[in-house]
Amino acid sequence: METVAILGVPMDLGAGRRGVDMGPSAMRYARLHEALAELGYQVLDLGDIEVPVVETLAERSEPPYHVDEIRAACERLYARLATLGRGVFPLILGGDHSISIGSVAGVTRGRRTGLLWVDAHGDFNTPETSPSGNVHGMPLASLLGIGDPRLTGVGGEGAKVRPEDVVLVGIRSLDPDERRLLKTHGVTVYTMTEVDRLGIARIAEEVIEKFSGLPQVHVSFDADVLDPEIAPGVGTPVPGGLTFREAHLLMELLSESGLVTSLDLVEVNPILDRKNRTAEIMVGLAASLLGRRIL
Repeated sequence: METVAILGVPMDLGAGRRGVDMGPSAMRYARLHEALAELGYQVLDLGDIEVPVVETLAERSEPPYHVDEIRAACERLYARLATLGRGVFPLILGGDHSISIGSVAGVTRGRRTGLLWVDAHGDFNTPETSPSGNVHGMPLASLLGIGDPRLTGVGGEGAKVRPEDVVLVGIRSLDPDERRLLKTHGVTVYTMTEVDRLGIARIAEEVIEKFSGLPQVHVSFDADVLDPEIAPGVGTPVPGGLTFREAHLLMELLSESGLVTSLDLVEVNPILDRKNRTAEIMVGLAASLLGRRIL
């Protein structure tokens, strides 16, 4: 693919803390366009999906909070992605992780797709199991057709990906019901225990082998999978995450496989960051996935 289409979704409606709505701007400011252009890509910045500002909305009532506004924004994202031609690599900038309900639906459009969810959290709650009621803890379950119909129905009714085509990497914080649901549905999960025990290179090889027969692969990368010592600009930090080199190696090996066809970068919170450091790291990871090499 010679063209990368950047699309921002400045949404923090699904999160418990304000600030991730500025994530797309922070990553653009971290020279995302220039980093991709240096790799030889034609870069199209399609601007941002319209998302209401939380202060303009009614007070949060019953969970899942702001679900109608999140659904509407995800539908707009789905529709915008559906207009992209073949041969374009969509790079979607969040916003909280609930944007992936729209991005994954938009890139799959009925085609079988491998989904690599790189995250500290499982995001596999439903409104009934969620301790917080925040939608950014529900997108992966929604994409498998589990949960609130307003979320599972984005881009059409039903699951957008199959459980056997989903892999989670970097997990280190799961709610009890998430753990049960993930096991029940047979989703492949590499926790940080597996990262420590097996090494990220072996995990990447197993992921690539699992996805090798699929027509397309989407990577959804949450900044909080990184250790907060190196990436402090996230709303839900969990100690003991991926190191800088582990994250880059994962992206480099995925790049060498040639399998990845689209990417989310989510949950960058500039309010909590230091000198835009987290956004800069995320831009570097995108560049590694899209072909940047040390030598």
